[in-house]
Amino acid sequence: MNLQNDPQAFAVMKFGIGQPVPRSEDPILVRGDGCYTDDVKLPGEAYAVIVRSRVPHGVIEAIDASAARQLPGVLGVYTGADLAEYGTLKCIVQFKNRDGTPMKQPPRPALATDKVRFVGDPVAFVVAETLLEAKDAAEAVDVEIDALAAVVRPEEAARPGAPLLHEEAPGNVALDYHYGDSEQVAAAFAKAAHVTRLKLVNSRVVVNAMEPRAAIGVYDKASGRFTLHAPS
Repeated sequence: MNLQNDPQAFAVMKFGIGQPVPRSEDPILVRGDGCYTDDVKLPGEAYAVIVRSRVPHGVIEAIDASAARQLPGVLGVYTGADLAEYGTLKCIVQFKNRDGTPMKQPPRPALATDKVRFVGDPVAFVVAETLLEAKDAAEAVDVEIDALAAVVRPEEAARPGAPLLHEEAPGNVALDYHYGDSEQVAAAFAKAAHVTRLKLVNSRVVVNAMEPRAAIGVYDKASGRFTLHAPS
């Protein structure tokens, strides 16, 4: 069992997990004076709706957005192919496996390109002049997905022969991480008068903020400036 000395690992433990966060926003929110993304209205503002997968695991056979692009008010419909040059989402905090090798980091595109890997996986991004027009266009996007076998429990995903989510992560294991001294732990168990084995299952926990991380941007051609409103 290896003892990690990664600065990123210590940063997560010190500033992230289980630490109290001072709340300075409460007085504003309880008075009803909070400013949310929907409260920001800008001239020429457009609205977006994301088309999401309805199956947990499958191969994307085709995405037909031709009908959606022809609907009134639609400014654009984008798929993963349109965003290919932007690259994939990066892993901010990285750890090493117990043997010192890097953790597996499968590519994660903003919009699914080859496969969908969970219910709600984004597959298309619709932009329109109004929210209702964006919703109508999103419903007009035809997504053909060849469903694959899926698992929803970690222990099932780690079993031999389980459906593989990412080809870059054999066995559905992205990280084999250990912290502490395994010899000392084994010695403590060996000396124990009683040893109890039990299985603990975490309940579903949701960080349910008043609104998700969101932002509204506006570009001023005259000044060449880009203004980003990020209330959350």
